[in-house]
Amino acid sequence: MFTDPALLALHAILRTGSFEAAAARLNVTPPAISQRIRKLEEQMGTALVQRGSPCTPTATGARLYRHAEEMGLLSRALARDLGQPVAPATLRLAVNADSLATWFVEAMAGVEGISFDLVIDDEDHSADWLRRGEVLAAISAQPGPVQGCDVHPLGALRYHATCAPAFAARHFPEGPTAEALARAPCLTFSLKDRLQSQWMQAACGAHPAPPLHILPATTAFIDAARAGLGWGMNPAPLAAPHLASGTLVEPKPGLTLDRPLYWLVSRLAAPALADLTTSVRAAARTHLVSAQQEEF
Repeated sequence: MFTDPALLALHAILRTGSFEAAAARLNVTPPAISQRIRKLEEQMGTALVQRGSPCTPTATGARLYRHAEEMGLLSRALARDLGQPVAPATLRLAVNADSLATWFVEAMAGVEGISFDLVIDDEDHSADWLRRGEVLAAISAQPGPVQGCDVHPLGALRYHATCAPAFAARHFPEGPTAEALARAPCLTFSLKDRLQSQWMQAACGAHPAPPLHILPATTAFIDAARAGLGWGMNPAPLAAPHLASGTLVEPKPGLTLDRPLYWLVSRLAAPALADLTTSVRAAARTHLVSAQQEEF
């Protein structure tokens, strides 16, 4: 039903963001790209690309983009198995920011021939991208179920509640009580972020509603905590040197949270992504802590 040139054109547009950049990537003229997309849209009976800066897919366009990625990954796997030169393939996957900042780059670096297109989302919601068919794999805090996906338990990313020493002395002179936590400014990655709420429940048995600073960047959490802007949950690999030097302290020493993580991968794409799955699991063994998890 679909011709490779048309799928390549669609993939290139959505990968580069424009018809002109797609034409340059495929070494054809922009009118040729437009013609391919027009014919493909006629075949499908619907628009596939929303023109803009950058161009974005319609719902059908996004599904075809994923199909093109699957074809590229399968071609890559076949070439590898036959001992032929491996052409680069693109993989769109969802990952939480803290994993990306602490261990997932090592997993990506462990494979060759894949260009990564990362979607950053909270680990409690990254699996939703798989359910919608917008990515082929995800790092998630939820093991499933996600229909048509394989699930690999990875271990847990440990978090410490941290703040500056002066912040702790000012806001927690008697420790992180419910009253103190209700008043002390809190750092959160987004309104989806539940880590701080879970830690407060563990620390004081309540759910205070503190004033929030919303900072959607992992390194900004460390910087903001050190600057005394608020307290927040930081991954152990990033927090450890600051706790050791004393530039950060724990409001309640020893009370940590472990977030189990899972590698979810589309079952159709799993054989083509076997080397990446191996690399993800190896990096997780190095950087994550053991967690009580169920095999899937």
